[in-house]
Amino acid sequence: MKIYINDRVTNEEEAMVSVYDHGFLYGIGLFETFRTYDYQPFLLEAHRTRLEAGCEQLGIAYQTEAGEWEQIVHNLLEANGLKDAYIRFTVTAGQEALGLPMGAYTKPSVVVYIKSLPPRNDQQDLLGKSLQLLHLPRNTPEGAVRLKSLHYMNNILAKRELQQYAWAEGAEGLLVDGQGHIAEGIVSNVFFVKSGSLYTPSLATGILPGITRAFVISLAEAIGVSVEEGLYDWNQVLEADEVFITNSIQEIVPVTRLFDPSGQITNVSNGTIGELTRRLMQLYRQRTVAVI
Repeated sequence: MKIYINDRVTNEEEAMVSVYDHGFLYGIGLFETFRTYDYQPFLLEAHRTRLEAGCEQLGIAYQTEAGEWEQIVHNLLEANGLKDAYIRFTVTAGQEALGLPMGAYTKPSVVVYIKSLPPRNDQQDLLGKSLQLLHLPRNTPEGAVRLKSLHYMNNILAKRELQQYAWAEGAEGLLVDGQGHIAEGIVSNVFFVKSGSLYTPSLATGILPGITRAFVISLAEAIGVSVEEGLYDWNQVLEADEVFITNSIQEIVPVTRLFDPSGQITNVSNGTIGELTRRLMQLYRQRTVAVI
């Protein structure tokens, strides 16, 4: 694959950053992942705004010009012969002296990765996937709100725990916060439906304020569905009429099986996609067509 690094497109084998990059030394950097639909990046402005706001908090001098991200995406798609792709924008603090900085990072590194998307899983859209409750708690964010940062240790440890559950092959792992409240998936935000209302964990649990999460909330509210962000426990998820997870690549994924750490299974919505989940998926995909 060809990737973008600091104003040029190059073969991935030739792309390099300094060992003194503070993204490598201290995890100071942010990233955004999104996908394209027929060459068009989806919800791009929201992703760009979140990354730039995060860079400002970290003291990374990164601002873009109008159309800059769009041009980078276009160039990468063309260079790799792709129409639809997974895109990851990464901004690191850049090369600095060893030790914590005294001022702002003025020369960040920008790396944009691309890869092919897997084919759509029609069976998963209908029958859903599993959600595995994990022992490992979600760590608290380093700042007021969780940033999509290069510091991904909590997620890596969660993934390692998930792999210990033989029955949970293909499942998403679910993290709770330090008080036992449902937080988020390893790579997703979590929603559940009860009596026609939609519920999702509050940002107070330390979750990432997901771009797709916010978009799905707006879709639900637009069709008159009551949406509540709050503090919920595992038992409330077990009693839900429907459960689904979201992220920018997989969109909306129904969850039809819930596992606790002992392997106890609870089926959701009779093992198939729920009606509100189905409607939101249809609305989501209508909006992706609208951007083409």
